[in-house]
Amino acid sequence: MKLHQLKTSLGLVLATLCLSLFSLQVNAQAVLRVSAIPDESPTELQRKFLPLGEYLSKETGMKVEFIPVTDYAAVVEALATNKVDMAWLGGFTYIQAKIRTNGAVKPIIQRLEDEKFTSKFIIPEGSSAKTLVDLKGKTFAFGSPSSTSGHLMPRFYLMKAGINPDKDFKSIAFSGAHDATVAFVASGKADAGALNASVWDKLSDVKNPNTEKVKVLYTTPPYHDYNWTVRGGLDAAVTKKISDAFLKLNANDPAQKELMDLQRASKYIPTKSSNYDEIEKAAIGAGLIK
Repeated sequence: MKLHQLKTSLGLVLATLCLSLFSLQVNAQAVLRVSAIPDESPTELQRKFLPLGEYLSKETGMKVEFIPVTDYAAVVEALATNKVDMAWLGGFTYIQAKIRTNGAVKPIIQRLEDEKFTSKFIIPEGSSAKTLVDLKGKTFAFGSPSSTSGHLMPRFYLMKAGINPDKDFKSIAFSGAHDATVAFVASGKADAGALNASVWDKLSDVKNPNTEKVKVLYTTPPYHDYNWTVRGGLDAAVTKKISDAFLKLNANDPAQKELMDLQRASKYIPTKSSNYDEIEKAAIGAGLIK
């Protein structure tokens, strides 16, 4: 009788423990922690992601928390250590995250525009440079060292043009963000710079004063770039909810137009790791990863 009571008690304890663990799991998934590479100013990132967070919360039934970081490496580390569930990454940052996590992270969604992304090389309005080769001996500004469109791909195309940035430029600076690169060149801190086409177009559309002082020298061929990547181990049902929410967005819907305009997206489409194989090859060719 005592043995039977003991087994019953142990069963109740195990059942309670299982329910507690299940409850913790549900509660843990009640919050979606989102971050992004800091490719623009902190205030601009917050402005862009506030309506998107509200939309994702409504569609997934989860509370969405935006977690800002100070640099690109911090986003990679946050995904690798499960401190965030999803992050807006550039192609190169995704490759770094893939390497850091042994392939555990997974890119799931990108804008249609990210299938054929480009970088812009800019120079002061009064510059006499006509080609990339004319930049030899000049000072040059990249964005972040881990930026796809602000460093990796511009470096890759400079090397294809026969320019070794580390030897052929007078000096190299890293502005930290695309809008900052425009400010560097506009203010004379650099003779030339490179940034992504989306930020350039956005600054030009709003007639940012710095864009009036510079001009585009060269636009790169297209490549895959930005994506939304989820951490390794994120519940498959949660991942599907997120993907479905993005795929439902419609730029022609007046209720969603502002959100889509802020993201500079015409629509969202699924993506996959192999789309970024060329980015990885470019990074190896440029000596940024081994």
